[in-house]
Amino acid sequence: MYTPPSSPLLLQRHIDCEDGGALYSNYLVLDPKQAGFLDLPRLLFSNDVSERRYIQCPVIYKEELRGFKRRWFIFISIVAQKLLLLFKGMLEWLGNAFEFCLNLPSTNGGFLKLIANALKGNVEWPSKDSPSFASVVGYLDPRVDLDSRLKQEDARYNAYLSMMAAKLSYENDSFVETTVRDRWKMEFLQCGDFWNDHLEQHSTRAIMLKDRDLIVLAFRGTRPFDADAWRTTIDLSWYEVEVKLEGEAGLEWVSIHGGFMKALGLQKGRGGLKEMDEVAEEGKSYAYYEIKEMLRNLLKERGTKFIVTGHSLGGALAILFVGALCMHKEDAILDKLEGVYTFGQPKVGDERFGEYMRRKICRQVKYYRYVYSSDRVPRMPRDGMVFGFKHFGPCLYFNSLYKGKVLDEEPNKNRLLLLWLIPNIMNAIWELMRGFVMPCLRGRAYRESWVLLLFRMVRIAIPVLSAHSPQEYVNMTQLGSLRSHEIS
Repeated sequence: MYTPPSSPLLLQRHIDCEDGGALYSNYLVLDPKQAGFLDLPRLLFSNDVSERRYIQCPVIYKEELRGFKRRWFIFISIVAQKLLLLFKGMLEWLGNAFEFCLNLPSTNGGFLKLIANALKGNVEWPSKDSPSFASVVGYLDPRVDLDSRLKQEDARYNAYLSMMAAKLSYENDSFVETTVRDRWKMEFLQCGDFWNDHLEQHSTRAIMLKDRDLIVLAFRGTRPFDADAWRTTIDLSWYEVEVKLEGEAGLEWVSIHGGFMKALGLQKGRGGLKEMDEVAEEGKSYAYYEIKEMLRNLLKERGTKFIVTGHSLGGALAILFVGALCMHKEDAILDKLEGVYTFGQPKVGDERFGEYMRRKICRQVKYYRYVYSSDRVPRMPRDGMVFGFKHFGPCLYFNSLYKGKVLDEEPNKNRLLLLWLIPNIMNAIWELMRGFVMPCLRGRAYRESWVLLLFRMVRIAIPVLSAHSPQEYVNMTQLGSLRSHEIS
């Protein structure tokens, strides 16, 4: 059994307070289950947050939450999470029903054969564990085979393979294993579902595969009908972590997104990311430790390196996983890290955490954060002004023509939705038109599914929906051009 280092990832920062000399850790935890809908309006009209059970933080920090901006963003986060909790069962049912309906024709060989089988009373029902059963994400972008024109020595190959692996991570175990072995001709290593102690379920998922001497670790992103995954992303909770900045004498406190830490393995009532024997005996495995131990064994082979990737929530977990390796001083593993590629990744920490990561990995390791056009997920949570969340590392930004440039941050990071309503509608109309034009210009491989075309139509009617489809990010890695930088 692995024993963690003496300095855990999350340490307690003790703050002396006036109420009897009590000691507290510096953190902010929002618990929507403790908030009644009638309680929430009081948060907006009263700056006294000391009695709010759904806001857990040190007494001394509650004074900083009295400002209206902070209370407003907490209000939005809590309300959104409560709505997701309220409709969780309905969303899950809708997702399952939608996937069933999508897979029913393909399981029977197409619509015409489905009708024929129905008339004969011989309909074959789809199984969620079948290697041919695709998720909603898989139907948004049904491309499974790799582009044979891109070779491992090509500059954009790693980014393309990373995005395809990130997309594949949404699928079931049989689908992943069959695709990796039979279609990609690579070595399948693992499909893992990991325990989230705070959600009390296996909600974090990652896959691992090997392309010759390169291991690809891909974390699954946010599934469209997964209320818990959306809650993880919009949760404004954070924890402070003690780190050692390169070139500095003392220690520095940095803040990291609480929802992502919980998904990666933060346990209830623990001092940090610790693996406990009694938890292991109960069959609960946590993503960070399980994956780290597997990598430790796989990377013993001479010449083997690895990359970490993920789309959406998966991108946040990918870069935070690397951050945890840095904080635990896992130098033997980090020396084999070839790169980190994230697609549509939300923010994971504050500016101090970004500075720590820049000094630890960004000078030696490729970290590329891909952002497509009007995708709102990379712009979440709202930048720095209130809770300090901020991106770091180069942003590879591509517009809807897949023309790219390297920026410090994505454009319009804090834009107001109402001001950008008309541009969003116009862009959604263009993306719908582009879906019909692309196959004529680029070939049948770029023909969009009817599911994606339907989603594009919905985006015109509801322009606040994000252009977050994996289809855009796969196209970017294949067709995107950068004016000032080439991935090498």
